[in-house]
Amino acid sequence: MTENFDKYANAAERMLNFVETRTTDQAPEVFHVPVTNYLDAERWECEKERIFKRLPLMLALTIELPEVNDYKAMDVMGMPVVITRAKDGKARAFLNVCKHRAAHLAPEGRGNCKAFACPYHGWTYANDGNLMGIAEASTFGDVDLSTLNMTELPCDEVAGMIFVILTPGLEIDARAWLGDMYEYFADLELEKWYFHKSKVMHGANWKVAYDGYLEGYHFQAAHTNTVATRSPSNRAIYEGHGPHILIGFPQNAITRLHDLPREDWGKQENNGYDFIRMLFPNFALFLAPEMCQFAQLFPGDAPDKNVTVMNYCFPKKPETEEGLKSLDEMCDFFFNVVEEEDYLLGLQVQNGLESGAMTHQVFGRNEPGNQFFHKWVDYYLDETGQTPAPVMKG
Repeated sequence: MTENFDKYANAAERMLNFVETRTTDQAPEVFHVPVTNYLDAERWECEKERIFKRLPLMLALTIELPEVNDYKAMDVMGMPVVITRAKDGKARAFLNVCKHRAAHLAPEGRGNCKAFACPYHGWTYANDGNLMGIAEASTFGDVDLSTLNMTELPCDEVAGMIFVILTPGLEIDARAWLGDMYEYFADLELEKWYFHKSKVMHGANWKVAYDGYLEGYHFQAAHTNTVATRSPSNRAIYEGHGPHILIGFPQNAITRLHDLPREDWGKQENNGYDFIRMLFPNFALFLAPEMCQFAQLFPGDAPDKNVTVMNYCFPKKPETEEGLKSLDEMCDFFFNVVEEEDYLLGLQVQNGLESGAMTHQVFGRNEPGNQFFHKWVDYYLDETGQTPAPVMKG
């Protein structure tokens, strides 16, 4: 942990310098992304197949399934998925589908049960995925129950998060997937937190939406009376860790660090600067003093749409009803800021992209996170193996 405080302190020093010298992290050059990357239906299908169905996705927090027999059922890009925690305590993921006539087994949402009874014909599955019994088996005919278990998906739990790959049979190692980002999540001890609620919002193409999480260049113009009152525009540090990114945004009050010993600078998250911990391709965690918001972005049912699940949690559950009410109000406030100030702009961007006004979007040197993200999208879409893995250069 001391080593990480040193890393945070170095990040804080860079942020402080950027505020005082009125600059920011920069890429070596500007970068152009074809407008068709946001519009083309064939590319959109490839993104779903080669990125969202082959890479580990953070689909649940450990605290969403804290007890044995807990489950979380959800729709992920039209795929019914259920995550369970059976009696051995292990998190598992399955396609939420009965192997008889393909009905969904668990209702969407969270719950606790040892078994799932199909609502169509009553077939029963244990929460470890095994088919326990067939209704009226004596009249059904001979079948091997072991061949009719739920379809299991690769699943792994690490640092308080549950990762799933949406393609059966692939290998998963969440610790390896996180790489150097692991420590930035492990430090938070998310498995000890309080989960409050989730809300869903809808927006433009998933990359249009994700672009907004990757830079603070828009703070002053888009968030004049909200984010910009806390954090200066166009001041940020970026660290690339594999395809993942740690972004540091200084607060307007970062100069208070001058009043503290240098060895304490790394302990001031939310008290001079903030971090956004981003996992490719679709996850962003923002911890504020008032609450923690983690966003999961998924392609919608067309190239110009995304579905974003906003999840809200906090290091400790408020002890009073008043405290819970205050937390709930802050969660709604942050949700509304993203929906009304970011996602509405994203819908305008989508319309602008579709208008034919331009052939490329241009990302400036001061938008290195966006450049890095789009290069990784291209990397995973290239099945020839000719595209080198991107590296973020400061």
